Amino acid sequence: MSVYTSLRDHFLIAMPSMMDPHFMHSVIYICEHSPEGAMGIVINLPLGIQLGDVLQNMNIPTDDDKIVHTPVLSGGPIQQERGFVIHRSTNEKWESSLALTKNINITTSKDILFAIANHKGPSDLIIALGYAGWDSGQLEQEITQNAWLCGPADPQVLFDIPPENRWRAAGALLGVDMDCVSTVVGHA
Repeated sequence: MSVYTSLRDHFLIAMPSMMDPHFMHSVIYICEHSPEGAMGIVINLPLGIQLGDVLQNMNIPTDDDKIVHTPVLSGGPIQQERGFVIHRSTNEKWESSLALTKNINITTSKDILFAIANHKGPSDLIIALGYAGWDSGQLEQEITQNAWLCGPADPQVLFDIPPENRWRAAGALLGVDMDCVSTVVGHA
């Protein structure tokens, strides 16, 4: 009998040996994990576009420079045209939203973008295009191969730490200095 432990609401932290350009030095917030597979959003790799570009492309006006200059992240290599908003829970209800924890939701409907543009959306948020996914057993295998460190997610790392500092900050949650981890993989 095998014991299953869900990694939902955990960070996957890419080991320095990770050479896949989609995941090099990445931190992934795991949104769903079951025996059938896993889904997560990379939270620290900017795409080089800003929320203002996305809103303009969708004909959603805004006059807020902070919103216009919010970075859009590469959430992963799957369905890169699909948008995701990870945000702190609010009293607002969105058309397509899932509570990941008591305090964190993921929303994929356009209504949240209209609200954000009009100063009625959540203030703590991450905007990403695409996601990362794993088939049944694939993520567990990658973890045993030392591709990832894994630990509980922290809302401060999600929302308060700039994207470029999240990899080191997520490692620090586990007591690991990511700059001192060897790039050579092995098993004791």
